[in-house]
Amino acid sequence: MHTHILPKSMPNWTEKFGYGKFIHLEPNSDGSANMMQGGNFFRRIVENCWDAPLRIKEYEQNQTQVQVVCTIPVMFSYWAAPKDCAELSRFLNDHIAELVQRYPKNYLGLGTIPMQDQEEAIQELERIESMGLLGIQIGSNINDKNLSEAEFFPIFEACSRLGLAVMVHPWQMMGFDSMQKYWLPWLVGMPAETSRAACSMIFGGILERLPELRVCFSHAGGSFLPTLGRIEHGFNCRPDLVAVDNAINPRHYLGKFWVDSITHDIDALKYILNLQGSKRVCLGSDYPFPLGDLEIGKFIEASDLPKAEIEDIFGNAALEWLGLRKEDFL
Repeated sequence: MHTHILPKSMPNWTEKFGYGKFIHLEPNSDGSANMMQGGNFFRRIVENCWDAPLRIKEYEQNQTQVQVVCTIPVMFSYWAAPKDCAELSRFLNDHIAELVQRYPKNYLGLGTIPMQDQEEAIQELERIESMGLLGIQIGSNINDKNLSEAEFFPIFEACSRLGLAVMVHPWQMMGFDSMQKYWLPWLVGMPAETSRAACSMIFGGILERLPELRVCFSHAGGSFLPTLGRIEHGFNCRPDLVAVDNAINPRHYLGKFWVDSITHDIDALKYILNLQGSKRVCLGSDYPFPLGDLEIGKFIEASDLPKAEIEDIFGNAALEWLGLRKEDFL
């Protein structure tokens, strides 16, 4: 339920809009492509980042039929002018919607929206729902604003009203410029960003005010669940700083949101299962990127987890998060 995809070709948005460092693709002679951020190299990707039949074959090698696809977070472009970000979002969402329509037994889709503009965001949410996408992927912060900011609440409210799931993915990691060495933004910044998002949504009262909102935090919730004791202690010892918008203990929300299974460590996953329960832990992969679980749950299959818990992780939890039934894919 956590994979990334791009269209094989798309406009050079920087040239089209006349500013910024939007992502575009430059093909290579070996069939790969370079993701270019404005005029700067960002990442090399290969065919499994856009080739739908190839992705299905690679998934079959891991006994997996269905993949939930969403864009790569660098495409969010929340820094852009709202109307331009909205145009980019529509392009990406149309691509995913077409993919889902073409392969309904293999692909499910999450859209992207211009979170920096409430009106544009809600308008695209309504279009997303009408196209059959099941939710959205959003960043852990919006131009360095926490998700608890009042301007974002109507967007979450619209998601709840429309029955759209929300996946929170870390991006624009805190400390990025000061810890480039050792890939630390991805190893340290990403888990911290996800905890930032979870704390913001809990302390900001979003989960309390919108109990029907179905939220999943990527990468097993980042550092939120492993540091919940510290977070709860801070809530208890300094309520004047922490409990200013929501007076309910953060531990109360365990089992009221979802996380994915991307821990790369069975003991860490068992700890998360103990907190969350298996019906709130979905099978994530982060495919096709190397930091993901590219064997798609092999470490879970090889574990001593009960069969019922494995079945929850491998399907039931994600189906409930997305509001679907297993029978839809048989």
